[in-house]
Amino acid sequence: MAFDPKPILAALPNLPGVYRYLNDKGDVLYVGKAVDLKRRVSSYFQKNDQSPRIRLMLGQVADIQTTVVRSEAEALILENNLIKALAPRYNILFRDDKSYPYLMLSGHRQPRLAYYRGALDKQNQYFGPFPNGYAARESIQLLQKVFRLRTCEDTVFENRSRPCLLYQIRRCSGPCVGAIPEDDYRADVQHAVQFLQGKANDLLVELDEKMHTAAGAWQFEQAAMYRDQIEALAKVQAKQFVSSNASETDADIVACAAGHGMVCVNLVMIRGGRHVGDKSLFPSHGEDYDVQSALEAFLAQHYLGRTIPPVIVANVEGEVGVLAGLLTEQAGRRVAVVGNPIGERRVWLEMALKNAKLAIEQRLSLESTQLGRMQSLLEALALPDSAQRIECFDISHTMGEATVASCVVYDKLAMQPKEYRHYNITGITPGDDYAAMRQVLTRRYGKIAAGEGVAPDVILIDGGKGQIGVAVEVMEEVGLSDALLVGVAKGETRKPGLEQLIVPSRNQTIQLPRDSAALHLIQTIRDEAHRFAITGHRARRGKARVSSSLEEIEGIGAKRRQRLLTRFGGLQGVKAASIDDLCQVEGINRALAEKIYNALH
Repeated sequence: MAFDPKPILAALPNLPGVYRYLNDKGDVLYVGKAVDLKRRVSSYFQKNDQSPRIRLMLGQVADIQTTVVRSEAEALILENNLIKALAPRYNILFRDDKSYPYLMLSGHRQPRLAYYRGALDKQNQYFGPFPNGYAARESIQLLQKVFRLRTCEDTVFENRSRPCLLYQIRRCSGPCVGAIPEDDYRADVQHAVQFLQGKANDLLVELDEKMHTAAGAWQFEQAAMYRDQIEALAKVQAKQFVSSNASETDADIVACAAGHGMVCVNLVMIRGGRHVGDKSLFPSHGEDYDVQSALEAFLAQHYLGRTIPPVIVANVEGEVGVLAGLLTEQAGRRVAVVGNPIGERRVWLEMALKNAKLAIEQRLSLESTQLGRMQSLLEALALPDSAQRIECFDISHTMGEATVASCVVYDKLAMQPKEYRHYNITGITPGDDYAAMRQVLTRRYGKIAAGEGVAPDVILIDGGKGQIGVAVEVMEEVGLSDALLVGVAKGETRKPGLEQLIVPSRNQTIQLPRDSAALHLIQTIRDEAHRFAITGHRARRGKARVSSSLEEIEGIGAKRRQRLLTRFGGLQGVKAASIDDLCQVEGINRALAEKIYNALH
């Protein structure tokens, strides 16, 4: 029976609120906000020129739910929260799950400079956010070079008896061993803060005065240090792609572009007057959205509930007063959303818009390449055009130690890292790759056969006839026979390009040409599975070795082991300690110290 919206529409109020379209299973298809619920929701069912996406959605609607709120601002907040929580199929959605990185200066007497993600607290100073981890770490390296601030963990800092390598290469001033007076170190910290706050010019003037003062007092070594800092800061300023003469030193530039069925938002971050990086974001379900709708969705999803700079410059048209008011209230200070910039702000926005358009072109080029590779693979394996999901498995261990299996996923013409999985293999004879492959395939496809997860179209097994034979047995046991099993066996000389594809269901062995696009795609997926397996194995092996090295020593229980690791900053520190150093740890006498030393050397 077709859904009749008339009774619901007739009862809707002319008030602000949020509406939700649901299908016959109760799943939310779309969430929207409205200043006037009755007028907005009714418009969907009165227009005849809806886009194909909207017509498809309306054909699935089985119910409409609404929530009345007091204002347009409350509607915007509720809409944003529901979109993030429900991820409706027909809403544009900017997926950015990771928190943005910051630089942190700790609240210690001798502050530590560190890379940080997570909730902010009042004990420390934070600078950022930065668009990615690379930009944040690059800034840390710069600050180390210019101001020589410590970056070590507290457990290492508190237990150093001599300065570390960073001190030797002039990347730290050695506050851990008193190589720099506390007042001088705090001055360096304050200079770093000035730089991060965009007061580089003031800082240069101050350092220049100190350099001349030191030189006038014949303190030439001190003057040379100030000279080196001035030169390093001048080089940094010269490298900046964007510099700001405006009063604000922190700003975000947001430009949205659309083309070729794609929508892209380029986010540029300026912190302390420096261009610290940018990133291009492609939303889910954005193909049928115009630029303004996509931009408004991004501004709400990205900034509500997050740290906000004082200025946001965007190519947004129309009224943004409601959003600016919400952001101002959230930040506890004025936040300006500038939609028609002038001067240098216009230059920033034009640059971001150009980058957004370039990102679309680059993705289009990449997708056309991936599409060609995928089409070639479908032809090589005689698969239907609907096939697109490939899963690949590999096993990694060191002579049977810490065996880990990897599963990587290729879907929608790209690798899908969020769907990768590691499997710790236990209960098998060390080094038995067949048993390891049996275990991982049983664990993964046993669940999928029971209805948990998505079944792939192709399963790649990195191995020859033995491994693929195990895979065939497992798939028969779990009752999953739709996926095509393909073994990727290395050639006689194990050189790339000589791989053989073993397809047991067709009793077929295929050797593709070395320049085959299908072979290149298989190699890419196989190599990613190999890399991911090695990563998991090394992590598991390292963890096992760290704990077992001390656990195997008689007389070292959990408390003594913890004291040792804390005192020396980790297992490597314990190994580097002398017998006399070990004796300084509570609960460690000389006999036990000698036993520890001998066991680790």
